[in-house]
Amino acid sequence: MSEGGQTSPAFTPRIFSGIKPSGGLTLGNYLGAIKKFVAAQDAGKDSIFCVVDLHAITVWQDPKDLQVATREVAAGYIASGIDPTKSILFNQSQVPEHAELGWIFNCVARVGWMNRMTQFKDKAGNNAEKVSLGLYAYPSLMAADILLYHATHVPVGDDQKQHVELTRDIAAKFNHDYKVDFFPMTEPVIEGPAVRVMNLRDGSKKMSKSGESDMERINMLDDADKIAKKFKKAKTDPDGIPESIEGLDGRPEARNLVNIYAALSDQSAEAVVAEYAGAGWGKFKPTLADLAVDKLAPISEEMRRLMDDTAEIDKILRLGAERARDIASPILKKTYEIVGLVR
Repeated sequence: MSEGGQTSPAFTPRIFSGIKPSGGLTLGNYLGAIKKFVAAQDAGKDSIFCVVDLHAITVWQDPKDLQVATREVAAGYIASGIDPTKSILFNQSQVPEHAELGWIFNCVARVGWMNRMTQFKDKAGNNAEKVSLGLYAYPSLMAADILLYHATHVPVGDDQKQHVELTRDIAAKFNHDYKVDFFPMTEPVIEGPAVRVMNLRDGSKKMSKSGESDMERINMLDDADKIAKKFKKAKTDPDGIPESIEGLDGRPEARNLVNIYAALSDQSAEAVVAEYAGAGWGKFKPTLADLAVDKLAPISEEMRRLMDDTAEIDKILRLGAERARDIASPILKKTYEIVGLVR
């Protein structure tokens, strides 16, 4: 490994990332993840994208709902521009090597590392004794998802950055313990506006699939009328668009709408503020709604078409899993050899 934690030149640059199928896709998934995945693919980068269904079952899922949600995430990838002939697209459970490497990493990761994972603390709350062991070990399986393909870069939201740091810790300990240079030091990729898309009714909370009100979020399967209605009714404050970006400080709902506009229009938040400085929400929100409908309605329409023919989705996922295993199987085999397991 080279100095300063940089990826060794021996590792081919490769992107891996995934989305959990627990509930429907939202605008947050699209702007915070899928849109960036498409940009990476179109830049010619070696890309692997996954529907991480094994992560979904760390909390209870109705089996039928899980199947629908898995296919919906896949449909969202495809409708947004992920090309299964350019990128590898599959669902995690069709590649058993994920779970196998996950167990190896359970034996590499330290309990103290896992206890520092803030997302587990947030999800478990005061009920930590009753949650599944899978939820606790979630970051170790995530490390396996990434390192199974020797992925060098992972596009993530800032809430997942800690898990990529754990992935680096696991890779470093494995390499050190077995005196090899086998797993890369994966780098998190966090860039662009609206990395975290917030709740339309409460700008201090992340937009969530599981929020109490459907008006809190834009679902990727919402039609044009619903998208427009939700943006026009989004919570704001008495002040309009400020003269400078600093004027959004302490105004979470205003900042969220500006960030969403910026991400949808491929501009910076500063450019949006400069364009609409002094405008009231009565002007800005309808303009944002029109932009969102223009960008999202074609994706929603294609998603609905795909969901009406799940055989097409299933075929894409199956073929993607076969391609994924072509990469994963030799890496897992070599891992077993390094560890000393007889095959």
